[in-house]
Amino acid sequence: MRRVISLSELRSARLSLTGTVGLVPTMGYLHEGHLSLVRRAREECDHVAVSIFINPTQFGPKEDLAKYPRDLERDMKLIEPYTDLLWTPTAEIMYPEGYQTWVDVETMTRPLEGSMRPGHFRGVTTVVAKLFNGVQPDRAYFGQKDAQQATVIRRMVGDLNFPIEIVVCPIMREPDGLAMSSRNVYLDPQQRQAATVLSRSLREAKQAYDNGERDAGVLRQIMKDVLATEPLADVQYVSCADYETLKELANVERKALLSMAVLIGKTRLIDNLILG
Repeated sequence: MRRVISLSELRSARLSLTGTVGLVPTMGYLHEGHLSLVRRAREECDHVAVSIFINPTQFGPKEDLAKYPRDLERDMKLIEPYTDLLWTPTAEIMYPEGYQTWVDVETMTRPLEGSMRPGHFRGVTTVVAKLFNGVQPDRAYFGQKDAQQATVIRRMVGDLNFPIEIVVCPIMREPDGLAMSSRNVYLDPQQRQAATVLSRSLREAKQAYDNGERDAGVLRQIMKDVLATEPLADVQYVSCADYETLKELANVERKALLSMAVLIGKTRLIDNLILG
């Protein structure tokens, strides 16, 4: 595995990779969810590139950029068996003095995470576009846990004619159902137990859907009712939306996305499930 930092190092290293290249963009502090993406890329591509960059422009003023967990040495050991190229740019490389160009996917970034985190997706789409331009992969791998992010990036790739296939991989979960996340380390034991209410609420709604329920309002209420049983859960939103457009549905007649954001203590968790 070759690690590069500067753009000139990256371009030189990229020229040495012949055949297909799969990119796994990350912010580091890797867990099994990230590794599942890296292994998928290893199976499907001739070469695997991973980026580790904690992107400051996707964090709001009250969010946890300074506290975001970091352990580069550990991350490198985890990905080394599967990875040919690791890019770890600095903020100064990605956003040099005078930087003023942004990528903004408009409508589908406004609801859900966009409504709670203004400016978040502008930071995400801009940095992903820069990662794509730097690495020039044939495929890029993202996790379903960040469902809105994956939808927005698919839209950006289509709108801007990036010659890249976006591969969205299933959520990896702990044995008790909690979606794997770098932020789970913030949970104390009581909060960690409480956090399982997110996946339980999704399972209850999915069971109702499997039993024939198609009223999106009913499915949302099922999730809200389960979440309300957990005193430590502070619900930010619950959604049943069209999978492609992220517009809230009245009835589920095609592929749909159940999703939510919940505060457990001070830790903000998201989870989702696809219907149909």
